Amino acid sequence: MCLPRRGIFGRMDRLTRWLTGNIRWLTTQLTRRGRTREQAEDLIQEAYLRVYEYCEKGQAREPEKVLVRTVMRLSMNEWRDERRHLYLNQSVEDLPLADPAPLPEEVLAAQTQLNRIIQTLQTVEPRTREAFLLNRMDGLSYAQIAKQMGVSVSAIEKHIAWAMAVLLDASGREKRR
Repeated sequence: MCLPRRGIFGRMDRLTRWLTGNIRWLTTQLTRRGRTREQAEDLIQEAYLRVYEYCEKGQAREPEKVLVRTVMRLSMNEWRDERRHLYLNQSVEDLPLADPAPLPEEVLAAQTQLNRIIQTLQTVEPRTREAFLLNRMDGLSYAQIAKQMGVSVSAIEKHIAWAMAVLLDASGREKRR
């Protein structure tokens, strides 16, 4: 505890000297915790005033330690209060939920695009279409498709390249319209 009336000033002098020698360290501690230099200085000043009040009431034995602890707690409290607005006072069940389903316009656009792709793929040879769909829809590798269709990997590469060229050409023509 602080000493009687005359001891308060002795402890406050000690605290002031300590703070003068350690203010850079204390400011650095706060800036490492996300505070600006100005915020750190404000927090240190507020903490100093509180420690002075504690000392006057006889509640601080080691004012230097109390100052550091007070500064850090003020910083944490301020950080918490800044984020308090991030939380709602509603239960999760009462919150409106966003529908993850696509909008009707998006569904229509995707369906239209898919129909164009299907129509375009109908114009290529059946083996080319089969190789392309096995690769793109079923996720088979060129080697797996070649084995399944009984042809070389090189042939599969050519089939898929041709299907892609036809689709890209149709897409380019569609964009020019």
